[in-house]
Amino acid sequence: MADSGPDDTPRFTRAEQALGVVGPARRTVTAQEAVAASSAWWDADAEEYVATHGDFLGDADFVWCPEGWRESDLQLLGPVTGLRVLEVGCGTAACARWLTGQGAHAIGVDLSAEMLRHARTADRRSDLCVDLARADAQRLPLRNGTVDTAFSAFGALPFLPSLTTVFTEVNRVLRPGGRWVFAVTHPMRWVFPDDPGPLGLTATHSYFDREPYVEVDAQHNATYVEYHRTLGDYVRAARQSGFRLDDLVEPEWPDDQTRTWGQWSPLRGSLFPGTAIFCCHKTDAPNVGPSRPAAAS
Repeated sequence: MADSGPDDTPRFTRAEQALGVVGPARRTVTAQEAVAASSAWWDADAEEYVATHGDFLGDADFVWCPEGWRESDLQLLGPVTGLRVLEVGCGTAACARWLTGQGAHAIGVDLSAEMLRHARTADRRSDLCVDLARADAQRLPLRNGTVDTAFSAFGALPFLPSLTTVFTEVNRVLRPGGRWVFAVTHPMRWVFPDDPGPLGLTATHSYFDREPYVEVDAQHNATYVEYHRTLGDYVRAARQSGFRLDDLVEPEWPDDQTRTWGQWSPLRGSLFPGTAIFCCHKTDAPNVGPSRPAAAS
């Protein structure tokens, strides 16, 4: 069974009603339209998202993926004490807050004002404060070379029209040798229906079809846009943006994890991966352009 809201309302019902969603559509989407759709969607869904997943994610815990693997288990970022660490697409900033507790200077950026409102509430509740800024990940409000490590745990990347644009921005703000680690839905999941049960075990879609998934309102305005990339697309974008891939982690489903999160479930997790975590580091920087205003530096 897929996620439901805190009162057993099907997940996304409130956001869809607020945005007037009528269903999916096959259509092209401009980059500006995709950003606007993502901002509106996550603002509309923030309350229900936190109510549904907040207990699992915690106020100050670093969960990499729906499989439940944590940074304390995987240690993909390495020692962070004394480092400036950037979370891209931070949402409620639980991961950044956990890093603060480990002695890092954590910075979180997100496109959604409502998700950041929940992040500030969690700051007060946990007494662990993160530097937060509302920003498009394609235009990070940080100076060149001022961050030691950057990461994204199921954050902004699936909703951005250009991987190389955001990767180049991350490269720009990282210091030489800095780590860039990001977790996304495993690309092979695009092949299967978005269903945690037996219906989600039969391939129905081409892995090579990169047309984004789009939902629209009655006026055919995009209300939700999500992009598909292959494993090779991620690797090439990282390389073209000045990163070297150190590892690709495909977390296995833990035997004691019984929680279903959307399409992630013990049934599917026992058969094929649901998450891909790319571990990279900055090599020779590309042409990164001028520094952005330092709103969060």
